[in-house]
Amino acid sequence: MADRARIGVTGTARRWSPSWWCTRLAVFLAGGRAVRISVLAPEPAEAVDALVIGGGDDIGVEHYGGDIRKQVKVDADRDRLEIDWIRRALNGEAPLLGICRGAQLINVVLGGSLHQDIRNLRKLTYNRPGLLPTKQVILEPGSLFVGICGKSRLRVNSLHHQAIRDPARGLKLVGRDLDGIVQAVESDGGRSILGVQWHPEYLFYLPAQLAIFRWLVRAARRC
Repeated sequence: MADRARIGVTGTARRWSPSWWCTRLAVFLAGGRAVRISVLAPEPAEAVDALVIGGGDDIGVEHYGGDIRKQVKVDADRDRLEIDWIRRALNGEAPLLGICRGAQLINVVLGGSLHQDIRNLRKLTYNRPGLLPTKQVILEPGSLFVGICGKSRLRVNSLHHQAIRDPARGLKLVGRDLDGIVQAVESDGGRSILGVQWHPEYLFYLPAQLAIFRWLVRAARRC
């Protein structure tokens, strides 16, 4: 495993984290080696070649101008840690994959905005949390995502109640669900940045989803 690309994976500090273990497996199957990063282990013992910003609690509203009156579940220490790592990756041009909250946070760091709660926006898609691929995402023709996944329509899972509203400069929207809510973003300047609103780590058994991690590992090897 010494020659495998090292992929930093941020997330909760809880010992038993299904997201971490599934991401670790997906990265391994894609040819890389996952290195865990959390508030309990903020600095890995070795440098990482690429970064996954994982899913989790809501982002603190102070980072994107949200409504402070609404009750949200946040982790301020994790916000600070991941914002720092995103900036490091951007400054060092390391490949970045944002998953759910992670995609939102990359967008916020770059200057974009969020929908604080999308439940009232749902008309055609239930906002019922689930790990199975029950929701449809339509990808933009010619996008990097279509090239990675090999198809323009994906079945994905859904665990979120927030989403990207306005993309930051440097990002373009390339995937939406049936309600038009953003589900995928990528760099509009050729940088190795992808963001997905779903959780591909729980769908690693689907070739189109594992392909996202294969892209990240390939990008890490090129750096």
